[in-house]
Amino acid sequence: MYKKVLFSLLSLFLVVGCAKPQEPIETKSNICIDCGFDTFFSIQGYVGEQETFDTLFKEASEEFKHYNDLFDIYYEYPNLNNLKTINQQAGIEPVKVDPIIIELLEEAKHYYDLSGGQFDITMGTLLKVWHTYRSEGISLNEDGEYGEVPPQELLEKQSQYRGWEHIHIDKEKSTVYIDDPNISLDVGGIAKGFATEKIAEKLIQEGAKNGAVNAGGNNRTLGQKADGTSWRVGIQNPAHSGSLLTISIDGECSFVTSGDYERTYVASDEKSYHHIIDPHTLYPATYYHSVSIVTTDSGAADCLSTTLFTMPYEEGLKLIETFRKEHPEDRLEVIWILDETSPIQTDNKKVIDGQLVVYTEGLKDVIKWATPQ
Repeated sequence: MYKKVLFSLLSLFLVVGCAKPQEPIETKSNICIDCGFDTFFSIQGYVGEQETFDTLFKEASEEFKHYNDLFDIYYEYPNLNNLKTINQQAGIEPVKVDPIIIELLEEAKHYYDLSGGQFDITMGTLLKVWHTYRSEGISLNEDGEYGEVPPQELLEKQSQYRGWEHIHIDKEKSTVYIDDPNISLDVGGIAKGFATEKIAEKLIQEGAKNGAVNAGGNNRTLGQKADGTSWRVGIQNPAHSGSLLTISIDGECSFVTSGDYERTYVASDEKSYHHIIDPHTLYPATYYHSVSIVTTDSGAADCLSTTLFTMPYEEGLKLIETFRKEHPEDRLEVIWILDETSPIQTDNKKVIDGQLVVYTEGLKDVIKWATPQ
């Protein structure tokens, strides 16, 4: 359980360049590189005592690791029923689980409905094919060899095994049952953001304010910055490690980017294949190089960045409008990065450093463009 303390967490975003505080603020920080989700978990903060911060960080990182274990589809853990357990028991029997798993699944179902089925964690059987070929491809690339692309017939066969009608949740008994042994769940598009949000909510309940948490790029602020200035978030250029722009954000928000430059391998056709699969084409989506989301909830940001990445621009605008109607209390702003010749029709766009940047209206006055390299 977190200690009941009042503390400030300072920015962990990709790039800063913030105004200097009026008074010196002593920062304390720590990072865990093996806390789960195949990424790092980091907090920077300001508290009165180092011991208080160390205790806080230890408890937060342990909770992050616990979420990893619960949502893991690849590994088993002693005395723990997790998502792998649910998948293994598909077609056999219901599995009693921690209620937080049911909460995660219900949130995933919400975004499935919101997106008209575009965000679908029930297509784990298809995603497992790509996971296998991608893992082998990355290893082969490291040895200077090409990977392979999954056969079309295999993708089509495995894509048939999906559907929420096969997922049975009993909240009273706290059980989950998949009635088809060929169907499996894959929560890679929501789990890390959901876990980040849960930790942020707990920190806020325990008195945290004016801060931020970073879980492998899932950034979640906790109130305004301690020095009163805006949060500054950098948007990476997909072509290299530099930034195309920064945006200024006030108050609580989450920031998540999905990009075609992450978890990729090169196949024998000399094309690069990333990890975000379009449920319609059954292949990695090719509409954009990256999609960045600014919204309140980190789980929502995770879902929306993945979903919008797999949707044409006009369809994405409809999803944004639907989200805003169903979540009027939450902000939602989006940045798409595409090839500079992409025929997107909007006034909110700019070509910079060989990339076309398209953004929602609410970001128009908070963008600072980088100097092209």
